[in-house]
Amino acid sequence: MSTPTITPAAADAKDASVADVVARRRLDFDPTAAWALSPQVALRPERFGALAYHFGTRRLSFLKSPRLLAVVEALADHPSATEACAAVGITEAEMPGMTTALSTLARTDMIVPRTSA
Repeated sequence: MSTPTITPAAADAKDASVADVVARRRLDFDPTAAWALSPQVALRPERFGALAYHFGTRRLSFLKSPRLLAVVEALADHPSATEACAAVGITEAEMPGMTTALSTLARTDMIVPRTSA
């Protein structure tokens, strides 16, 4: 799985490395929380992973890995994103990249926190 490249904004570039910016952006995503695919998102599986279209924001995103697609589909069946990753065979070494990808999906409302009803 390739990790998205994140370039710091001009204001960030002076005081922070790319790693610092990535770490700050991950703060809004808690992998120990329950997550699910947004009800406004449709997934279209592809050989490379999937296309995700958000009908509310009209945003199209690419899931660049079949493993990321498997994690996103497993989110609703597990009590946390970490457990969904483990269930589809994501290793400890792959977790930082997967956390970054899931964080990006959370920031764009492709996945949303799951609440108990």
